[in-house]
Amino acid sequence: MATDYGKIARDGFWDKNIVFGQLLALCPALAITGTATNGLGMGLASTAVLIAANGIISALRKVIAPEIRIPTFVLIIACIVTVVDMALNAWVHDLHKVLGLFIPLIVTNCAILGRAESFASRNAVIPSLWDGLMMGIGFTVALVLVGALREIFGSGTLFANASVLLGSHFAFMEMTLFPDFPGFLILILPPGGFIVTGFLLAIKAVIDARGKSIDEEIEEMRAPKVFTAAGALGPVPVEEDAQ
Repeated sequence: MATDYGKIARDGFWDKNIVFGQLLALCPALAITGTATNGLGMGLASTAVLIAANGIISALRKVIAPEIRIPTFVLIIACIVTVVDMALNAWVHDLHKVLGLFIPLIVTNCAILGRAESFASRNAVIPSLWDGLMMGIGFTVALVLVGALREIFGSGTLFANASVLLGSHFAFMEMTLFPDFPGFLILILPPGGFIVTGFLLAIKAVIDARGKSIDEEIEEMRAPKVFTAAGALGPVPVEEDAQ
């Protein structure tokens, strides 16, 4: 069966977005998104891990015994995260200091292990790489969006200190949208992450609801559900009665 790359992209950006669709990786989404720059740095690091983990696990899926697949996946992800952590420390040290412990904690990100288990271990390398890229970009967009809203309404800037944290080539991204803007301090503080993320989740829910008919909503509510390996709720398959 041909791979539907369009559906994979839609899942990564919207339907199964790591933050707004599956409600995973909320720890970094709430903790390090004080600015859009921090969100961008964390998102790019997580995207690199997602792509590498999906590709390696897909390539090895036929030689990994099912009984030890989860420990093996965690070991592979841990090795990749270690490499990414060392690379950030070497080339973007200031960003590495800001993100701190959250880089090693990518190992425990349920989204990365979930994609390895639910997609990469069941599909070929190219679709798995594409899935990792789309999920990573969707995650990055979510982090940047939360960080941007908190930064704009919290301090009146956008991508502040991008040249310091990401390198001089990113200086063009730094903007002061509201000069002498006192801002709302609560948005910069940890509660701001909950407030902004909650509003964005509500907006996505409204958009999704408008795209469904009443019959589809009733059918979805009646369908029995169970947690999948990726952490999302899905309908339980019902077998037809034997004739």
